[in-house]
Amino acid sequence: AEYMGMTGFFNPQGFLTAMRQEVTRANSDKGWALDAVVLTNEVLRSMKEDISNGPPAGVFVYGLYLDGAGWDKKSSRLTEPQAKVLYTVLPVVHISATSAASIGSPGDTGGKKIGTQYYECPVYKKPRRTDLNYIFPLQLKTSAEKTADHWVMRGVGLL
Repeated sequence: AEYMGMTGFFNPQGFLTAMRQEVTRANSDKGWALDAVVLTNEVLRSMKEDISNGPPAGVFVYGLYLDGAGWDKKSSRLTEPQAKVLYTVLPVVHISATSAASIGSPGDTGGKKIGTQYYECPVYKKPRRTDLNYIFPLQLKTSAEKTADHWVMRGVGLL
């Protein structure tokens, strides 16, 4: 199965670049170029134990923990953290890549539902949040009441 624990990598950025290259090669007949391919993600409702096969494209990532927020598994979105809980485990995330041009085409929302709010959550290698520990952003669903600005002010991140 193609699922990886992001925290186990010495160079997770290199791993994500390699995955982008694989997706680009698989879509070379469509004229995709690596420079025009962007990461996409979807938080699944499954935990690592529930997954037996890898995705058709991209990778499943597990072992990410939310710092500053909780996760509503039923609605698959950010929520307020439970009292006295510092870190909340995130279910498996499917990370893949797509052509940046296809996201901008009419009628294509990049797989995102129209009207859904997203928070661009930074992912870090270590709890010390510096540029050296920053990996990439994940798009996490929020609610209309708790917009992305709410989670930015909270300093929500993934470790």
